[in-house]
Amino acid sequence: MRHIILPDECPHRLPFYLAMEEYIARHTDVAEAFFLWQVGPTVIFGRNQLIENEVNVAYCHKEGIPCYRRKSGGGCVYSDEGNLMLSYITRDENVNLTFNRYINLLVLALYRMGIEAVATGRNDILIGGCKVSGNAFYHLPGCSIVHGTLLYDTNMDHMTQCLTPPREKLQSKGVDSIRQHITLLKEHTTLPLSAVKQHLVATLCDGEYRLGADDVAAIRTIEDTYLTDAFIYGHNPRYTLVRRGRIDGVGSFEVRLEMKNGVVKSADILGDYFLVGDLEEGLLPHLLGTRLERESLEASLPQHLDDIILHLRREDFIHLLIGTQQ
Repeated sequence: MRHIILPDECPHRLPFYLAMEEYIARHTDVAEAFFLWQVGPTVIFGRNQLIENEVNVAYCHKEGIPCYRRKSGGGCVYSDEGNLMLSYITRDENVNLTFNRYINLLVLALYRMGIEAVATGRNDILIGGCKVSGNAFYHLPGCSIVHGTLLYDTNMDHMTQCLTPPREKLQSKGVDSIRQHITLLKEHTTLPLSAVKQHLVATLCDGEYRLGADDVAAIRTIEDTYLTDAFIYGHNPRYTLVRRGRIDGVGSFEVRLEMKNGVVKSADILGDYFLVGDLEEGLLPHLLGTRLERESLEASLPQHLDDIILHLRREDFIHLLIGTQQ
């Protein structure tokens, strides 16, 4: 695995590093790449989330904390200088295998630091039952990208004020607050953050790939696409009916449906789930023209929804849509 190195140590906004992942995936021939990065206080939310559902926008505005959207699924994250962000890019298109490989590599790296970390749930790494790392993924043609957090010593006041996770998400983890749910790496090691960074690179990488000024200029061009209001805030689809719920092992859902004469005319599916297929072509069209009745949905929906949304069973999705979820 190659460690990606920028030509200087100039700090960048969070979208720069998301664009850097894309650039490496699309415009280099590195088979397997990894890099670490840090940013000032920032909130980043998932591809299929609405900012007003996940973020205390008023608090972020008051504190000058910017909010950005990423192209991977999953939930909302707060990051700052005390938090490591990790990026992994590989030519393997099987996102499930890639995701599991990356998570296991990170667990192994922590184990070699003397930390008993375990991978659990959809995307978390835990120490002593508390979350220290959350991760997300998406794929581009010919490659997969995984990125995540490693909490070392983050500003907990900002984190708890910035994020507004649905109550049922916390309850599904058996906790009442964000603070109860997480732990900081500094509580489990005497290594300073700089040494942790060195250890991760030394454990995971066996070579370097240095970017130049031209690469940085190209990355900035991609970064611009992350900075538009249209991308950050998305669109609020028209709807006449909303179905909300959380499916264990899959994530939270907010299905917005525009209905006419009892038939679905348009649909959008928001939430912190993970896409492994094409939502726009593989699932949403199958909802159009259907009634929210079991027979109609069973006749219309694909058999294997887990080819589109990770771990999603068709039966669970139908229960959500018709309002009979337990």
